[in-house]
Amino acid sequence: MDSSSRSAVIIIGAGVSGISAAKVLAENGIADLLILEASDRIGGRIRKESFGGVSVELGAGWIAGVGGKASNPVWEIAAKFGLRTCFSDYSNARYNIYDRSGKIFPSGIAADSYKKAVDSAIQRLRELESDCVVDVPNGAELPSTPKTPIELAIDFILHDFEMAGNCLGLLLLTVVFKHMSSNYSRDSYNYNAEHVFLCMDLGQVVRELQHSRNGVTVQTEDGFVYEANYVILSASIGVLQSDLICFRPPLPRWKTEAIEKCDVMVYTKIFLKFPYKFWPCGPDKEFFIYAHERRGYYTFWQHMENAYPGSNILVVTLTNGESKRVEAQSDAETLKEAMGVLCDMFGPEIPTATDILVPRWWNNRFQRGSYSNYPIISDNQVVIDIKAPVGRIFFTGEHTSERFNGYVHGGYLAGIDTSKALLAEIRKYERENESKSFLLDPLLALTGSLTLSQSDTVSGLQKCDVPTQLYLSGKLGITEAIL
Repeated sequence: MDSSSRSAVIIIGAGVSGISAAKVLAENGIADLLILEASDRIGGRIRKESFGGVSVELGAGWIAGVGGKASNPVWEIAAKFGLRTCFSDYSNARYNIYDRSGKIFPSGIAADSYKKAVDSAIQRLRELESDCVVDVPNGAELPSTPKTPIELAIDFILHDFEMAGNCLGLLLLTVVFKHMSSNYSRDSYNYNAEHVFLCMDLGQVVRELQHSRNGVTVQTEDGFVYEANYVILSASIGVLQSDLICFRPPLPRWKTEAIEKCDVMVYTKIFLKFPYKFWPCGPDKEFFIYAHERRGYYTFWQHMENAYPGSNILVVTLTNGESKRVEAQSDAETLKEAMGVLCDMFGPEIPTATDILVPRWWNNRFQRGSYSNYPIISDNQVVIDIKAPVGRIFFTGEHTSERFNGYVHGGYLAGIDTSKALLAEIRKYERENESKSFLLDPLLALTGSLTLSQSDTVSGLQKCDVPTQLYLSGKLGITEAIL
């Protein structure tokens, strides 16, 4: 099926960045605006699903930085719309570390191991900052390399959970979409609030972007063709690194090299439903840890009694290699492994989970991971290049945020920044076109007619139609978007 229409701006992706960008553009007078979303839902990596009688967040789950000097905009939105929240404190999780025999490590040993891991991380950071990392002979290990199960578990907490869960942020912004959801339909919908009109097509998988100085042509998997003066691409960094979207002409080398330099992290929260709870509850017991010889093997656990009392649900977090391994196997195999770990900690008499939910962020071709992860010490030019537009294609998303990449509020703010940059570009062309139109007026007055066709005369055109007609005929390279 082929169709063709032209918009002032097309936004690809209806995640938090795409939505926030659309809102700013619409509120600033860009009326002809279209959002294309590959999946049948909005939200991107903000996704909730019914499980065990409650709604669980497969991706975004926490709002970080609450109570800081600068307010987190996500927290402001949550407060504005009265979103129910609960406080999660995992600062004492290191005192709930179980070994494979079900014993909890003494608090002194846990505290010492944690301090050692923190000191090692700080030392490593200083070495990187001073560029004095020495080469280590093959087969040798740094003195700070974690070796024992408890050291491996704490290393996982510091680098894969705390830094991933906070610094790289899996946050909550469901409310932004929840209060708009009554205006959505499956294939397309319109959203009208305070005279802001947005149009969205769901289930439109963009496969090709043909771009030139005159605009962008968007082609989808189903054969739809859309044309726009500008495109804002809010696809994830994982999608940009994949072959889902083809650019014609190809993106410049500086752009592709920057995209490839950014790591893609996978963060998987596996939910298990039980007939009753058998794990400890109460103060400082929300999180507990499993120490295993294999780093990251079903290490970090959380019960959901604080969020949903009586739900009898446990959540275990996997990352990166373990996430990809679990995604490739059946849910039954994953359940067997998780139950083996729980039996180690709480004994063989515990009940078997009645249900399991395993998100698959890595194998989702519309996501290809959970969030971006720039090296701790990296050239800021990489972020700048990833964010920089290529012609009429503008890039946005949490991976384009210099300060908050990985955060949902980083994606939210990036959408705002990108739309403002595009508005500035449009206004620049408006000023240039006004100047060109001013210069054309004396010429038109002298000739009394246009060379576009015998029937087109000055008297038959409005003043603003002149540059439009010249643009459409190819006589002048004037941007249609601002006419």
